Amino acid sequence: MLTLFAMPKPFKGHFGIIQRNAIGSWTRLHPSCEILIFGDEEGTQQATKDLNVRHIPEVVRNEYGTPLLNDLFKKTEQSASHDLFCYVNCDILLMDDFIQAVDKVSHWRNRFLMVGECWNLDLTEPEAFEHRGWQSRVRTLVLEKGKSRGPWYIDYFVFSRGLYEHLPPFAVGRAGLDNWLIWKARDLKADVVDASHFVTAVHQDHDYSHVAGGGNWSYHGNEARQNLELAGGKKHYYLILDATHRLDAKGLRRNFGAYLRLKFRWRFHIGPRVWRAVWNIAEITRPIRHPLGLHMTNVKWFKSCLSRQK
Repeated sequence: MLTLFAMPKPFKGHFGIIQRNAIGSWTRLHPSCEILIFGDEEGTQQATKDLNVRHIPEVVRNEYGTPLLNDLFKKTEQSASHDLFCYVNCDILLMDDFIQAVDKVSHWRNRFLMVGECWNLDLTEPEAFEHRGWQSRVRTLVLEKGKSRGPWYIDYFVFSRGLYEHLPPFAVGRAGLDNWLIWKARDLKADVVDASHFVTAVHQDHDYSHVAGGGNWSYHGNEARQNLELAGGKKHYYLILDATHRLDAKGLRRNFGAYLRLKFRWRFHIGPRVWRAVWNIAEITRPIRHPLGLHMTNVKWFKSCLSRQK
């Protein structure tokens, strides 16, 4: 049915725990999926052996030693047994609602991209997958402690074979490539589905100690700037909110708000003080807005535009 593929960080310390948690959750999806793990980072070979998933060590890298996205996608197309792919970050827990969403969308369209927001959750211990109720436990933790990552951060991409035939050599794990993948799917006239309201996907919080230069390098360093150039500028950085359709418990429906967001994307220049005022007003007016169907999603989008322009 589905081939998941990922490029992990070294399996040591906290990263070793959360990556084993993530891959462990994928191996327990039903129906079962093919899983391809790329790279030769420390501990990868042993982890893939322990988790009984396929290991492809050879990956093309840039001058900084960072894996390149186009090579991952090319090797997956060549190696996968299925015609549906999911490129997923190696710190993401997936549960059965993810497979249900893939099934719904793949039966609806042959050519598509499915993405969705994830929930930040701080997990420091190995997840006990042997207990039948592990998914319920994770969902409870999300309700109690989880925080939405927001529409700028895209951690999984489900797409049909052949959608991304020609990819730039983006540096994996650096800013921009995830947003560009949404733009590219829309540019190719594929349907893009936002599954945020159907899928509970969990991003396990972590630091940036695996990157020389930390988070600042990942988002603003030379590789991030190269990604921006390869993408053709920020005009090709789309959000999850720019999906053509949304999937929720009631089914698939067109996302009419995406048209206005695309039309006026780069016309907003809101300073921090103005943003705080907008947020306070939004909180005060919540009892009035919600009955009218006016939620904070659009306000959060304004905030994301502000943060990307810094």
